[in-house]
Amino acid sequence: MTPKPKNTISKPATTRTRRVSALPRKTETAVVPIKKSPERFINRELSWLDFNQRVVEEAQNVRNPLLERLRYLSISASNLDEFYSVRVAGLAGQVREKLITSSPDGLTPSQQLAAIRERVKGLFANQQQTYLILKQLLAETGIVVCQAQDLTHDDLVWLKNYFLERIFPVLTPIALDPAHPVPFIPNLNMAIALRLVSQRNDRNRKYVLILLPSQLSRFLALPITPKNSKIQRFVLLEDIIALFISTIFPGYKISNYGLLRVIRDTDVEFEEEAEDLVRSYETALKRRRRGVVIHLDIDNQLPTKLADLVAHALEVPPEEVTIHHGILGMVDVKQLIVENRPDLLFPYYKSLVPARIREAGGDCFTALRSKDLLVYHPFESFDVVVQFLRQAAQDPQVLAVKQTLYRTSSNSPIVRALIEAAESGKSVTAIVELRARFDEEANIRLSRDLEAAGVQVVFGFADWKTHAKLSLVVRREGNVTRTYAHFGTGNYHPITAKIYTDLSYFTCNPKLTRDAVKLFNYVTGYARPSQMEAIAFSPLTIRKTLNELIDQEIEFVKAGKPGSIWLKINSLVDPRLIDRLYEASCAGVKIDIVVRGICCLRPQVAGLSENITVKSIVGRFLEHARVFVFGNGHELPSPYAKVYMSSADWMERNMDRRIEEMIPIIPEEMHDKVLNQLMVANLKDNLQSWQLNHDKKWCRIEAVDKPFSAHEYFMDNPSLTAKKL
Repeated sequence: MTPKPKNTISKPATTRTRRVSALPRKTETAVVPIKKSPERFINRELSWLDFNQRVVEEAQNVRNPLLERLRYLSISASNLDEFYSVRVAGLAGQVREKLITSSPDGLTPSQQLAAIRERVKGLFANQQQTYLILKQLLAETGIVVCQAQDLTHDDLVWLKNYFLERIFPVLTPIALDPAHPVPFIPNLNMAIALRLVSQRNDRNRKYVLILLPSQLSRFLALPITPKNSKIQRFVLLEDIIALFISTIFPGYKISNYGLLRVIRDTDVEFEEEAEDLVRSYETALKRRRRGVVIHLDIDNQLPTKLADLVAHALEVPPEEVTIHHGILGMVDVKQLIVENRPDLLFPYYKSLVPARIREAGGDCFTALRSKDLLVYHPFESFDVVVQFLRQAAQDPQVLAVKQTLYRTSSNSPIVRALIEAAESGKSVTAIVELRARFDEEANIRLSRDLEAAGVQVVFGFADWKTHAKLSLVVRREGNVTRTYAHFGTGNYHPITAKIYTDLSYFTCNPKLTRDAVKLFNYVTGYARPSQMEAIAFSPLTIRKTLNELIDQEIEFVKAGKPGSIWLKINSLVDPRLIDRLYEASCAGVKIDIVVRGICCLRPQVAGLSENITVKSIVGRFLEHARVFVFGNGHELPSPYAKVYMSSADWMERNMDRRIEEMIPIIPEEMHDKVLNQLMVANLKDNLQSWQLNHDKKWCRIEAVDKPFSAHEYFMDNPSLTAKKL
């Protein structure tokens, strides 16, 4: 029996009867045209940096446990690394090619780079300040990052033995002189640069570079001693190397040393007409490893002459050299997150297996034949998706399995199920996306494993990524053949599914499954559907469908009825869709948007967007589900609303250059869950939320009274079965 909810969210009373409101007859009244000023947009790159600043501020949020705050700090650093290696690298490439095309907000590539550099200065400083605060708080709780002067004689003895056995053999010092140029430093790797002085002749000096092997931990844990049994101590790898540098260079001592870290362009280019897409990508990935250095981080201890020498050798422009007064490679602080301190972590949370699956004894097909099933991850377990495919692999009545794979985990149970299904004689097709950024190599490996087991592997369109999340199972049941489908907003990745909020929709509804078959055929065989019964899909019909839905809301307002739109998305970037929202706002449509990351729309601007509000939720879980709601002539929430879930964000790439799906949520119970619980809870959240103002600035929402956290609510009510929230 499902427990009653512990929290309630007030909402207007609704009836159980649902019907679609008739669309009013179009009038001849024209909508006031939007002024096409670039000021109506927020710069995409700066908006992303705003999002990462919100992540940093979660590292400062005292409501979060201490080690979780450290995790947020590491995530913010990882985000910045990717931002530089992709977005900044792209802008730098445009500048090199002397391109001056402006972004929608009117900035040229060089102007955007200048604005990014200015914004990032503050972000870097904020990260360093946050780390110092967290480091002090950690020390007070017994997790200590030691300096050389903090080490005891016993520590030094142990460290020397460790250095000689584990570190020294993998180090390769390289002299820096005319005969020894700066060596290749892989992307996101660090090196320690030293100026050495002979102990016999102080005029005999050497400049040396030692790469820090990425295979070694950056923070080395010292043994716990009986004297300090409650204290966990760590030493930085570069400090250990500096301590025992005489082992590498007998007769020399360190005059100065410091760290440097490179970020390279990781964009992958390939020939669209390449006969073997996999081979083309393998070659491109090797080129990525040697991509152009577009940013150099150095610490303030590095001698100026040595820093200039390295920057010149790597051909890094002065404006892309950042001097840090603190730790480099902030992403590595996650190594301090020790699992034996649960008091400093979020309380353990175990996802719930959906009640209907439990009641069916784990038989997904039996559970789905009665009615459709909606699952909200991670509050409800992703294991139900794995079970769906595992059962398909083992069921002798299953004839075929089809699956899209954009990102998944290493040793994925999803991949194992597909292999098992193929090896048992079933027809198995996997659409593997080779261009899932930073997962290309992993996807090449899994495609080879799948092919070896007899799976038909398809790589989809050469110029469109397959981002749709679809599974299809065809099963013989008596004298009929029934098709089951799973639609998702998130990747088939069991690890990220524990921290990403996503929706899974299971069904054997013939309209939806027939559409799913058509979509698979479109990707695998270019069989363009002449008509879909329920699903919209990119790049052909999602934009068109969204425009029609926005038009309908405008027409309802013209006819004197309410016009309402609720959106929950990760990114809002597409200029044409933003202009449509502005148009709807000017017509009187009320629009509420929950956006996790980038938002290029300016809300609350007089004469443009005064009917639009934008908020963002940054909390324990990463908001990832996309939900689109249209009032259909009624105030929201309403049982008459049109509700959709989708794999697509509102970005040009998702609308025009990717395979995406947009699924209508029609069954009454599922409709109620998504609208009256998921969306209402997100809009009501005031403990993890930020609001975007007309001046382009984000402000944390303060809970004056009735504090409410959407994440905490769904942890208490994971199955979305409550009728009143």
